[in-house]
Amino acid sequence: MNRLAELPLHQSIDKKHYRRLLKAWQFDLLSLQQSVLRQGGRMIINVEGMDAAGKGGAIRRLVERLDPRSFKVYRIGPPQDWEQARHYLYRFWTRIPGPGELVIFDRSWYGRVLVERVEGFASEDEWRRAYREINEFEQSLVDAGIVLRSLWFHIDPDEQLKRFEARLANPFKAWKMTDEDWRNRKRWDDYIDAAEEMFERTDSDHAPWTLIPANCKYHARLTTLQTVVTALAEEARRRDIPTHRLARPAF
Repeated sequence: MNRLAELPLHQSIDKKHYRRLLKAWQFDLLSLQQSVLRQGGRMIINVEGMDAAGKGGAIRRLVERLDPRSFKVYRIGPPQDWEQARHYLYRFWTRIPGPGELVIFDRSWYGRVLVERVEGFASEDEWRRAYREINEFEQSLVDAGIVLRSLWFHIDPDEQLKRFEARLANPFKAWKMTDEDWRNRKRWDDYIDAAEEMFERTDSDHAPWTLIPANCKYHARLTTLQTVVTALAEEARRRDIPTHRLARPAF
């Protein structure tokens, strides 16, 4: 249970090379959207990670070249009062993609074993039971033909502090900072422990986790695109769907 400690956070890429590769990977993703998804394929991407790890920027680059009619991005925050009266998975069941759709959850059902566990919003019995509930839920999604990938964006504490301070100094980004960000930072080790156990108990062949070194935002964005393109290309082969010759350049 030391996957995050072993991540090569030093990985980086220069801006010129990044821009060239970004365009190539985005074109591959658009092509797969037009082929796999237009033939009824469905995909869910869960986006998790430490605060200020670049999740929002990666999502934006992931969808900016896609047909906007075929994807949805849901930002998952605290449940509404009426949602709290239902099982925590209810609000995700109601957002499952239909045929031809890509759905991205910015934070996801894994909040049950992360923030709800660490902050005490769920009892120990509840968050321990959630591992089984999540595994069964994900199996049902995959059995229904949905391609499912979960991404974790990881940075080190020094990089997080640097980004926090940069946000506060930028009037266009200061709104991103809340007291909750600073409170979560104080519980860094607790979140790491929760994440490591989450990977151990929920990573699977049909619904794998991809851990993304995110100290370099450029590298993290390309890794995100690579993960999604690879998953959809595998689905195209499984369905025997012809696609154009994917560039899929290395970086």
